[in-house]
Order: sequence, then structure tokens, then C-alpha cells
Amino acid sequence: MDDRVLARLRCPVCAEPLTGTTAGTTRALRCPRGHSFDTARQGYVNLLAGRSPHTGDSADMVAARADFLAAGHYDTVAAALADTAVRVAGFDPYPLVVEPGAGTGHYLAAVLAALPDAAGLALDVSKPALRRAARAHPRAAAALADTWQRLPLADRSVTVLLNVFAPRNGPEFHRVLDPGGALLVVTPAADHLAELVEALGLLRVDPAKADRVAGSLGAHFSEESATGHRARLMLTRAEVTTLVGMGPSAWHAEPERLGVRIAALPEPVSVTLSVRLGVHRPR
Repeated sequence: MDDRVLARLRCPVCAEPLTGTTAGTTRALRCPRGHSFDTARQGYVNLLAGRSPHTGDSADMVAARADFLAAGHYDTVAAALADTAVRVAGFDPYPLVVEPGAGTGHYLAAVLAALPDAAGLALDVSKPALRRAARAHPRAAAALADTWQRLPLADRSVTVLLNVFAPRNGPEFHRVLDPGGALLVVTPAADHLAELVEALGLLRVDPAKADRVAGSLGAHFSEESATGHRARLMLTRAEVTTLVGMGPSAWHAEPERLGVRIAALPEPVSVTLSVRLGVHRPR
């Protein structure tokens, strides 16, 4: 683990600093009060304080999403995040980039590639995702953590926070973000995946999405700017299945009916990618 990441980690039980220890072949992080957290052989450290109420994405879901992202379909989003991160992180010579709900670390890796002096940390509750995130980039670390709880990070220790189609813990984001730093939030625009919404009966993007994002962050952040990013995707039916599984419709659609509708789509399937990237500054 990069020393810059370790220096900013905090014990999820008592919030004391953590240091690395090795006992035989077991690697762990330990705080002065004796709380110890093991590092899995796949490279991520378990920083859960107790049990998480959910386990996140399964190994099959993670593998499908990793293949989908590796195919470049969402490179427009990754590039927009990287360009914006370069702009907002300029004040810090050694930035720390953190992505709560990072999944496989795909977007974190893109940002780190654009910031050669930065270190990164992926947080997620899915062990299969973290196995990939731990090796997503040489300067990226990964930790098992429930991002709805207190984040295992020191106050004002993060330069850039990434929030890509993920839940937003406004109070904790504000606590860990440097006063000069920025929170980058990616949300779907009104026409995101519009063709699939119509053909498959998926959930539509909430017209009040921007207002809901502002409501979840407004007490702690001000939106400095927002930009739209669009691309045309040409997908196989298998990729459509993966894409649907990456969104909220996966929890609402009837799998058998959805499978029949996807099987009826002509290949390749033309789909609109349309997102909004907001830059939020701490109040």
C-alpha cells in the first residue's frame, strides 16, 4: 500500500491512525488501541467495523462489468473525469484520489493515469470488485468499507472524491475532503440509455435527479460547474444485459421477461450514453 494512502487511513472503530504490520505471512493494519485489520491475499484490506448490511456485486456481476468497461464503452465518462480531476487537483503536489463505491476501480485508474503524482483508494463492500480494484492501477489501494458509515479516512485528507453512479454520503464526503478539493459526481442525464428504456421498459431517469443530488449534498457542498457528456454505443445483446444489470432497473425488472425482450433486439444495439458531471466544492 502506498505510504500516502496509509498515512491518511483511520481505524473504523476508534478513528486512530493505522500502521502496517507483518506477522509471519499475515499482513495487517493496526491502530494504537490494538484494533487490527487483515489484508486479503488479493490485495485489499478489510476496514469494516462489524458486519455490512449488504455484500455488493457478485463475482459474476463484477466480471461482466469489468469486461464491459474494458471494451471502452464508457471511456467518455472516464476521460471526462480524468480531465476534470487534473484541473481541480492542481493545488496539491501529491493528491489523494478516493472513490467510494468504486467497484472494479476502472474510473479511479483512469484518473490516476492522468495524475502521475497522485495515489488512489477504492472503497466498496463487494469483495469480488475489490480484488480487481486492488490491481486496477499501481498507485491504487483498495479497502472493504461500508460507504454509508464513517469513512476510514482522516479529516480533510482527500484531494478529489469520485462519485460515479454511486450513493452519496454528503456529511462524510465533506469531512474527509480537503477544503480546496473537489467532489466529482457523475449522474445519468434525461436521455441516458433512452433506446433501452423504450424497448425494454426500464426505469426512466428521474426528471428531478439533479435536484435530488443537490438535496443530498447541498448542506455541505456547492456545485461549481456541470458539463454534459454523450456518446453512441454499439452493443451486443450480451453487453446490453450487462449494462441493464449495472443500473437500478436490475432490481426492478422481471429477469425472464427482460431476457425475452433483449433477445428480440437487433444486433448491434445502438444506445445513447448521456451523463452529467458536476464539480462540487465543500462549503
